[in-house]
Amino acid sequence: MKVKFLSWMGSFLSTLALLVPPVSFSAEPVIINQGPEWTASARKDFYSRDQGSRIMPLRWIAALKQIDGQPFMADSLGRYGYLPNKASRPAGLPIGFTVARGNEEQEIGMNCSACHTRQIEVNGTAYLIDGGPGIVDFQSFLTDLDTAVNTVLTNDQAFTDFAHAVLGPSAAVKDKKTLREAVKAWHLPYHTLMKRALPSQPWGPARLDAVSMIFNRLAGLDIGSPPTYMIPENIQPAIAPVRYPFLWNAAIQDKTQWPGFASNGNDILGLSRNLGEVYGVFGIFRPKKDAWRLLGIDYLHKNSAEFQGLGALEDLVKKIGPPKWPWGADQALANKGKEIFARKADQGGCVDCHGIRPGQTRFPDRKTWATPIMDVGTDSKEYEVLGRTVKTGVLEGAKIPFLAKALEPVDTAFNVLGTSVIGSILQYYVPVLMKNENEAGVKGVQSLFTPETESLRDAFIAPRAAAKPSYAYEARVLEGIWAAAPYLHNGSVPTLSELLKPAAERVSAFRIGPAYDIVNVGLAVEQTRFDYTLETTDCSDRNSGNSRCGHEFGTTLSADEKKALLEYLKTL
Repeated sequence: MKVKFLSWMGSFLSTLALLVPPVSFSAEPVIINQGPEWTASARKDFYSRDQGSRIMPLRWIAALKQIDGQPFMADSLGRYGYLPNKASRPAGLPIGFTVARGNEEQEIGMNCSACHTRQIEVNGTAYLIDGGPGIVDFQSFLTDLDTAVNTVLTNDQAFTDFAHAVLGPSAAVKDKKTLREAVKAWHLPYHTLMKRALPSQPWGPARLDAVSMIFNRLAGLDIGSPPTYMIPENIQPAIAPVRYPFLWNAAIQDKTQWPGFASNGNDILGLSRNLGEVYGVFGIFRPKKDAWRLLGIDYLHKNSAEFQGLGALEDLVKKIGPPKWPWGADQALANKGKEIFARKADQGGCVDCHGIRPGQTRFPDRKTWATPIMDVGTDSKEYEVLGRTVKTGVLEGAKIPFLAKALEPVDTAFNVLGTSVIGSILQYYVPVLMKNENEAGVKGVQSLFTPETESLRDAFIAPRAAAKPSYAYEARVLEGIWAAAPYLHNGSVPTLSELLKPAAERVSAFRIGPAYDIVNVGLAVEQTRFDYTLETTDCSDRNSGNSRCGHEFGTTLSADEKKALLEYLKTL
């Protein structure tokens, strides 16, 4: 027993050593004021709270190497834009990367802060904005992780080095063989997902096709038959990129997701939104049929979702206030801009779509803000994604009584996601559903639903099919909008100044990175952080996923009026 413990401890210490960054961090960023509730302790919790994402064993990622031979975690993944977290345990993990106990050992995962924490740079100073759209290159991270693991499996020396780091120098041959088989089993679904889903035209930093990847991960890797659980043909190219939304005020919107398909505004609807995200970001689902359960499916069979952690993260999101503009503003000019903001849309104003007004009241007496879903003529690619169909696998026939129709053998990926999320929540929060109806002693399932769980009826409402392509996306309250570039739902416009130009006059290509232009309010022209230029399309191709067309509001304002409006938007 003592020998085993010492061996384990040596391996553990080795893992910690590999995760510690080899270089010192740059100067501390300026922490933007985001309200009195957003404290240092809340921030620390937000950066590390486990939500149930499981990428791989911690020891594995610590042992992986980049192509150049450097440890995969050498720069705390800063090369992809992820931000250092000096409070991480173990040291060396970036913001939003978590560690939790998996089935057999500690595993690394991600939470929402990995992609919703922003750092910008102005005149050599960095500014940290929590809940802001991350300027991260998620696709490159996914691709490089695939390459690193594939190298371990195809290069004998690479595997020897990997096994030495994971198992220690005295590992038995059988243990090395077991490790190789475990890595192969991990890599098969992951590589299948990467090969089939990742687009040839990269999303680039600050963008990803989140909905497609959630559909692909859930329908392609989790609802097939064991042992692989895969249905590869359900995985499609993720070619409808969007920019990461900002999180402040998200909890009080009456609808979320860019097309507005997710109802929102109370805790259980917030959970449904966040659970869907977990299933797309390395969460493990893998339901199975079970006739002894009232729902006919065991949704929690191998479910890695951390429901308590998700609840805690939602409570933290509620505390994140919009970031305060830190550079000072011309108040007289801003006052003129406020008057322009309050005009009707046809007069160049913003309040019709972006003003604060009451939305639906959710149980228990929770007030929300209305989130208009407006057709502003931008890009329709997102709606193609929402109409995708998939084989339903083990979920065929699954039905949530009073909430959804039974799934057909081939159904929409949207319905598969809705059924998976709602079924998981109900099974977790209504324990009687885990028993046979006769054993539960109830007359029907309906009696088990509370007013709050009843709100799940509207958790996922598919946008109605239109005779023509749809360009309807959510119009959010603009508090903190200065910190959310690039703009439009697909991130195809670099600055607010550029957005106030007619689509035909907007730049067709721009670089993406953290360097910020506080005059034009958005991404600076010169960027050095990433070697990536986003190429957009004009109004002749509004189904490219990258069209800069639409949202012509305010384009007819004079130069002085535009300047005043921008000054006011800085103050929100």
